[in-house]
Amino acid sequence: MRIGVLSDTHIPERAKSIPQKILEDFKTVDMVLHAGDLVTPEVLEELHGVCKEVHAVWGNMDPQEVRSILPQKEIIKAGRYRIGLTHGYGNPAYLIDNLKHEFKNDNVDLIVFGHSHTPFNEKKDDAWYFNPGSATDDIFASYKSYGIIELGDKIQTRIVKI
Repeated sequence: MRIGVLSDTHIPERAKSIPQKILEDFKTVDMVLHAGDLVTPEVLEELHGVCKEVHAVWGNMDPQEVRSILPQKEIIKAGRYRIGLTHGYGNPAYLIDNLKHEFKNDNVDLIVFGHSHTPFNEKKDDAWYFNPGSATDDIFASYKSYGIIELGDKIQTRIVKI
């Protein structure tokens, strides 16, 4: 299973739409995950235009219009794996600790998050932590990025620089 991952797109504030490179790449994925701060529901429409299975959560910068249609946290079954999806909150220095607490009783294999705009791809304890960075903003990172997760016998994750 191949999964495309986005977070912190902040559309239309940071860009008019999702970068074309991402939309092209996501035509070959089985699922798309967006870890919040979409800012407009049109982002979901764009993603559904390239992949029928889209999961998203709201982030701290999402208005009520987005929060009313998305959960704050979701557990997704993907093959034999359980993926926790949330935006994240608080000081980025404590983000991983906050996520551990958020998912402590959910028995997840992988936690997908955003909030910091900084890519993160690391296994800690019993779970993989994956932040794709921001596809439209490079204020907190030296590049814009998105992520790809491949699930088979093991979890493989990678950050794709734009």
